[in-house]
Amino acid sequence: MRVFVTGAAGWIGSALVPELIGAGHEVTGLARSDASAAALTGAGVRVHRGDLDDPGGLRGAAGASDGVIHLAFNAGMVRSGDFHGAVDADRRAVAALGEALTGSDRPLVIASATVVLAPGRVGTEQDAPGLDPAAARGPRALHAASEEDALSFASLGVRSSAVRLGTTCHGDGDHGFLAALVGIARDTGVSGFTGDGSQRWTAVHRLDAAHLFRLALEKAPAGSRLHAVADEGVPIRAIAEVIGRHLDVPVVSVPAGEASGHFGFLAGFLAADNPVSSTLTRELLGWQPAHPGLIEDLDKGHYFHGR
Repeated sequence: MRVFVTGAAGWIGSALVPELIGAGHEVTGLARSDASAAALTGAGVRVHRGDLDDPGGLRGAAGASDGVIHLAFNAGMVRSGDFHGAVDADRRAVAALGEALTGSDRPLVIASATVVLAPGRVGTEQDAPGLDPAAARGPRALHAASEEDALSFASLGVRSSAVRLGTTCHGDGDHGFLAALVGIARDTGVSGFTGDGSQRWTAVHRLDAAHLFRLALEKAPAGSRLHAVADEGVPIRAIAEVIGRHLDVPVVSVPAGEASGHFGFLAGFLAADNPVSSTLTRELLGWQPAHPGLIEDLDKGHYFHGR
């Protein structure tokens, strides 16, 4: 296939590109900057210059492809707390991509997240986003609306699917949630968790996630919700204990009233219990995670190199 990938130079995209090329696909990647364009060219990818705020460009690139994988999002808006703006930008991008593929039976695969599911019980692929109105502008809203928008194109002749990524997508070179927790522990001198630390994170290695995106592109049925989850639920305290051991700092519970000041944007994610199953995804597509789980990967030590 000729595959158009947004976010092709990102954390998961940079693992997905060789996965796709290795399977014989031709890849065009969206590049917003010269650095991203150079990285994609070096990886053997055709470059489409533009960004998520250019719906016309997205429609053109999607229309010229045999399938689309949408990984990009506006990280700057998220970091600034403008979740509403990030949601709107992503929904416009999904609409443009879906419109370009309408009536073609070509695949549109988007990245969603397990955090869209209601917390406190094991979520499955059959569960729609459990999002209450009060959370509509918070972190859990980032993917819920776009997921629903993308899957609505299944009734319009698009083989659309949503891959819900685990809370943390880990691996060597990660600068995401796990790296942030390590940095906080270094800076504060304690490896913290909230409450009793029994809250659970889902997790997946970036290479396993990339493999699932390829399988979804190639054979996921229209309207599929898929779970890129290798670890169904890792207790936050277990993560803190590994970090504490490697940094030789105390492992402590941070009081609820101090969590936001201590953990910053991660406080809400650390407080949520989000166990999720991927049984149906494995049965449907034959996906089997083959890379280290979260605790094993964290214990390898690469998260503690550098500073």
